[in-house]
Parts: sequence; C-alpha cells; structure tokens
Amino acid sequence: MRGEPTWRLPVGILALLACLLIYALAVAWASDWISLLPVWVQTIVYLILGVIWLLPLRNFLIWMETGRWGEPPA
Repeated sequence: MRGEPTWRLPVGILALLACLLIYALAVAWASDWISLLPVWVQTIVYLILGVIWLLPLRNFLIWMETGRWGEPPA
C-alpha cells in the first residue's frame, strides 16, 4: 500500500498526455505519405502504429508508481 502521493503521478500523467499528443501529430503528419500506399499496406502500418505506443507504457506506469523503471517490486 502506498503512503503519501508523489510528484511522479501528476508529472507522469502530463508527460504521458504530451507524448501521446506528439505521437498522434507525428502519425497525422506521416499520413500524407501513408495514404500513397496500397490499402492493405496502410492497414498494416496503422495497426502497427496504433499498437507500438503501448510498448513503453508498462515501464512508464511502473515508474509512476514506484520510481523505478522496469519490473515492479515482488
């Protein structure tokens, strides 16, 4: 059970929102080039781009809770 709240939670939420906004803007910017691809390739690209942002999320959430990057304490 956690004690007092830390600065990592509000800072982490703001950082997460800022990073997601930047990522979404980058994907929107790249959509001009992605739209030139065949539809089946576009589908694969957008599926990959829609999932890839989740890769660092677990470690980031662990850091927000514990202050350590990576595996949570046992």
